[in-house]
Amino acid sequence: MTALPRGESPGPPATGDDTATTPDEPATEPAPAPTAGTGAGVPEADGTEAGDSAAADATGGDRSDAQDGSGAAGEAGGPEADGQGDAPVVSEAEAELAAQRELREQIERRKAEKDGPIDAGAKLSGTAADLLAAVRAVESGQKPATAFFDSPAPPPARRAAPAPAPVRERAPEPAPAPRAASPGAVTSVAAVLSAGGAPEALARPAAGLLGDRAAEILREDPWQLLALPGVGPDQADGFARALLGTACGPDDERRTAALTGWILEQAALRGHTALDAGQVRTALGGRGVGDPDAAVQHAVAEGVVLVFQDGAEDAGDDEAEEPAEPVQVLLGLDRYALAEESLADGLARLANGGDKDADWSQAAADAPSPSAAELIRAAGAHGLVAHTGGEASRAEPAALITAARGLGLRALGAAHSVDGRRRLARDTGDPAAAVTLAGLLSGAEGPGRDEEGALALDLLVVLDAPQLDVETGAMLVESLADGARLVLSGDPGVLGSAGAGQVFADVLAARACPRVVSRTPDAGPIGELVSGIGIGELNQVEAPGKEVVIVPVRDAGEAVHRTVQLVADSVPRALGVPSGETQVLTVGHGGAAGTRALNEALKQRLNPGPGRFGGFDPGDRVAHVPAPGRTVPGVVVSADAEGLHLDCAGTPVVVPQERVAASVRHAWALSAHQAAGMRWPAAVVVLPGDAARGLSRPWVYTAFGRAERHLSVVHGVDQALPRAVAEVPAQERTTRLRALLEASQER
Repeated sequence: MTALPRGESPGPPATGDDTATTPDEPATEPAPAPTAGTGAGVPEADGTEAGDSAAADATGGDRSDAQDGSGAAGEAGGPEADGQGDAPVVSEAEAELAAQRELREQIERRKAEKDGPIDAGAKLSGTAADLLAAVRAVESGQKPATAFFDSPAPPPARRAAPAPAPVRERAPEPAPAPRAASPGAVTSVAAVLSAGGAPEALARPAAGLLGDRAAEILREDPWQLLALPGVGPDQADGFARALLGTACGPDDERRTAALTGWILEQAALRGHTALDAGQVRTALGGRGVGDPDAAVQHAVAEGVVLVFQDGAEDAGDDEAEEPAEPVQVLLGLDRYALAEESLADGLARLANGGDKDADWSQAAADAPSPSAAELIRAAGAHGLVAHTGGEASRAEPAALITAARGLGLRALGAAHSVDGRRRLARDTGDPAAAVTLAGLLSGAEGPGRDEEGALALDLLVVLDAPQLDVETGAMLVESLADGARLVLSGDPGVLGSAGAGQVFADVLAARACPRVVSRTPDAGPIGELVSGIGIGELNQVEAPGKEVVIVPVRDAGEAVHRTVQLVADSVPRALGVPSGETQVLTVGHGGAAGTRALNEALKQRLNPGPGRFGGFDPGDRVAHVPAPGRTVPGVVVSADAEGLHLDCAGTPVVVPQERVAASVRHAWALSAHQAAGMRWPAAVVVLPGDAARGLSRPWVYTAFGRAERHLSVVHGVDQALPRAVAEVPAQERTTRLRALLEASQER
């Protein structure tokens, strides 16, 4: 690891302040003490960065804040258009979301057919006071939870696996366009919003969410506005006061019910699928609710939220002389409850299945490594297998896929990103063996589905498994027939999923299936550095080829200057890595050295222009977010009446004009959450002083691990970096999946 004196960058002697480094300088030379900044903006668990705040929830997540539209360069909101387009074209994003919505509806229908489904909308019996007493009794341990909670639903009926068929390529099938609100409904909602002092721009999303009766619903219950992304309690309160006047107050049941749901939605953005009831009551109190207990009970009675106590059915079996321990009561939204129960049932079904007829012994004997052989044997003997390891271990799932296809099985690997798909195709030597998970579920990639809706697969290997959220996981397992095998493979040290849940971590913690731990180490100085970070150690590594370079800086302004110098000049000249193959990563989007400031500076240097297409110019490096949690790098090609034309890894993508501001942003610089599942030949990680509180071990591990050949660290956080690696592990997410999986193993 090479530490550069302030003002130096890697490379041979050059003019100006870009001087050569001294190879024998200490690798861990501390940077000066951080200076106070305006706040770098830190990642929330969903991958969006919390504006310019310095508080961090480093639990991980990947959802790009491009979805909120605040980060798009330029305020025009879309590309210029010179004329009218033809008939409306279904975009990639619309097709994918429509397909996922259709599949989610299918899951809900199947769940409804089970015995003992989750009855999200029914009111609980008894008065609110009686229900409050019941919940309190469970929390205090005075009564067993079985007195008040239904037993788990029985496992679903198994579906027969389809007969084997050869793997085939299939063109994407067009999906129906999302249902749009009628013009009349939008006009009516706009009138209500105007009367309440709310932006009329919310009319279309409100009508789309609430339906044709949206205007009537908002007049009767103005706090329904909280269901829209970007609307907070203060805005909803102001809207309600303008419409209702003195007829509303802080303890209005409409307000408290909406606030309870909003609190759980915000928790979901941080990765939680449920929250402790006490936490919800505390949050309600902080929002001016005078009686949080009654508010929670009303929300439960109205079906806004559900009450859970998983795994408490044994509480009544304790001996009378032993006092029962207080149990945790959780509150959650029905969408995540449905997803977690469906996912747990599906994983249990797969774990108990798996076709054992094939002989995998010779395939294991021919494996390229002992770890690959162990994985092949485990997959041959079990229907569900977990595989963990670093970047080098990705060769083992590739060997498994190759072996399974050699046995005549329909085997496929699904990666989180397009880059992951490319690397998997390289490792297997067969592009047909690799897809993205989103493409597989939407039908745009892969072999298609049988007449019952199951994927035509015998073995599916999901790489980048930590990026799997509960809703996607539920859609995945519901798409696999009985007898199919599922392997979840990933690195537990990286940042977690953008959506709610921690599927991979819960599967590992519940020991729901055999786990194969790779013994293949990541090679080279970067691999050695990242491996140490994974166990909480920021080690000095030998980097004779300048694979790792530290660039100390004093403040955010200098950090931006050195970053531009590295990307535009030093790294291409010294290491031969073009600017287009170097990715800048930082903690947040806001602040003087966040992604917005860095992208502005990098655009001025690398592709200056007026931003004539809604803030973008041809040649701009961008990130397209077709759905929350998915970041697809691309380059702007052109724009016309149809939309903004991008080249995403060789695939042409057209983003409709009205979606540009919400789903496209400049991407010379990204957050580590956005970069999860991708790698570049060179990475420049920027750590300005005001980013210190946004650092954690998973963040550093993920960011440093995005580099293949070279890593530059623009270092302005002094001792906060080693302290974060040693002392700030991943923050746990509150979920129910682990308890559900453990309960399914006991049945």
